[in-house]
Amino acid sequence: MKYTVITGASSGIGYETALAFAARGKNLIIAARRLDKLEELKTTIHNINPELDVILCTVDLSVTEEVYNLYNKLKGYEIETWINNAGLGDSAFVADQNLSKVETLLRVNIESLTILSTLFVRDYAEEEGTQLINVSSALGYAIAVGTITYSASKYYVSSFTEGLAKELELKGAELKAKVLAPAMTETEFAKNATDLDSFNYKENLPMYHTAKQVAGFMMEIYDSNAVVGVVDQNYEFMLRDQIYPIIEG
Repeated sequence: MKYTVITGASSGIGYETALAFAARGKNLIIAARRLDKLEELKTTIHNINPELDVILCTVDLSVTEEVYNLYNKLKGYEIETWINNAGLGDSAFVADQNLSKVETLLRVNIESLTILSTLFVRDYAEEEGTQLINVSSALGYAIAVGTITYSASKYYVSSFTEGLAKELELKGAELKAKVLAPAMTETEFAKNATDLDSFNYKENLPMYHTAKQVAGFMMEIYDSNAVVGVVDQNYEFMLRDQIYPIIEG
């Protein structure tokens, strides 16, 4: 049995991506902090296909030890696709940042993603049909004043994954590394980034995508040979080759 791993699966893009893979008959390993939300998702998945195996993993990806424990716990499963979707945002000028919140953001967005990507590549680079998809952001390709640290963390995700894709290509590896870079998406993200009790997308934003739409973009890049799937300034989704210039040593 082969599995698709999705972090940050308790809501938003991760939740809808899990449903999209379930619709294709994929067994799932879904990871997040909130066990109750994962259990709800498992029930929904089994309503789609009761034959699927769904493994629940509670994990706080801001804790380095838990990141390693998550991967080691999954050593007994054959993984076909690993999706690093978990991420945190922050909306504040640098001088006004809550550094405790920023530290957590950096650990989740950069450290945990790097560790999990590295471990997966080490074990699965030569496995046919395997994919690593890291969720970045349109702000991983454009800087937005007022959310610089978040944007910089996603620049890291984009450049790290694009570079990894080139390394794997040069080595003739079977594993494909890809970047999904959505723009504003109707999830809990904006509420958490701004520390508000709620955030109304229709009232505050002229354009955005739903989490289900972004999960559709996820499936497009999954099905393609592209390295990058990015939403542009017109909120059009495009499949691209590498965007960052590559210097081969």
